Amino acid sequence: MALRKAGSVLVIFLWSVAVVLGQNGWSVIYTTQSICALKGSTVKLTCSFRYPRGHNVTSTFWFTNMDTEDLGQDPEYAGRLEYHGDKEKDCTLRITDLRERDSATYWFRLLTDQEGGTYTGKHGVTLSVTGLQVKVTGGHQDKTLTCSTTCTLTDNPTYIWYKNGQHLDESTSPQYKSSVSSNYEDSYSCGVKGHEDLHSPAVCVQGQRCNSVTYTKRRICVLKGSTVDISCTYVGYYYTTSTFWFRSDTTTPEDLTSDPGYAVRVKYPDKVTGTYEGLSTLRITDLREEDSAEYRFTFKTYNFEWGHSFPGTTLSVTGNTTVYDTTVHHIELQEKIY
Repeated sequence: MALRKAGSVLVIFLWSVAVVLGQNGWSVIYTTQSICALKGSTVKLTCSFRYPRGHNVTSTFWFTNMDTEDLGQDPEYAGRLEYHGDKEKDCTLRITDLRERDSATYWFRLLTDQEGGTYTGKHGVTLSVTGLQVKVTGGHQDKTLTCSTTCTLTDNPTYIWYKNGQHLDESTSPQYKSSVSSNYEDSYSCGVKGHEDLHSPAVCVQGQRCNSVTYTKRRICVLKGSTVDISCTYVGYYYTTSTFWFRSDTTTPEDLTSDPGYAVRVKYPDKVTGTYEGLSTLRITDLREEDSAEYRFTFKTYNFEWGHSFPGTTLSVTGNTTVYDTTVHHIELQEKIY
């Protein structure tokens, strides 16, 4: 099965009763038949197979209800598939950087060297991919927040709540009812434990305008020695007095322009203060592998500072000659051999 290898990311492990389908020595066992996973996460379609004695497997592949062709040949999945199986009994497939359009039913097929030696596991695995969204219900003083998805997430997740970019609470319930702020400037966002970088957009609960930060890309992979722009848009309920970027792995948030490890390699090409909203870009030149980290943005007003626990953009710096932008599409950024 011609599938390209992808980098390691968070994985959703699935446990359920196996379903055995087959006849005359043929069978495919799907560990689960229905999966709901977060957009941007990774999922395993776990299965195993059997075939009659005297047959030798010549080919194995997965396909969807959209197409009967090998997924490994589909450009939509380029760089995102890992076949963890073999030609003996394991047919596990791993899909990374899930997109909503990956929602489909997936089937496994094997071919052998004997006449009639083709078998497809029936029913397949139905994958539903969803994002997170905060829905607000209730009156002015008794609002309820719900971390909403288009399908029920697998494995009973723990939900994380953020208020103005600051970690607020964790619960196995998708609803948050405790002390929802009545301040017009406050915003809320939700995430799922283990997938903190896949949080929902921040929403205003009392008005049309409130404090928020939205990152243009959640994950970026670029070549060592190159230049990268990491950007976000921000909205402040009051005028901003200062803005800066920092690494999330530092004990105390520190402006990168003051960090000797970055020296003259960091710039804010569009830095502006004294406005209600704007675009902020962190530009890092002459990238090094040790620059691989999560980068976050913060802003201050006269009476407020955007919280430091809200997930930002994760940068991976590699020395490989071919890398992929893992945010929206896997795009070949560089093929030249240095």
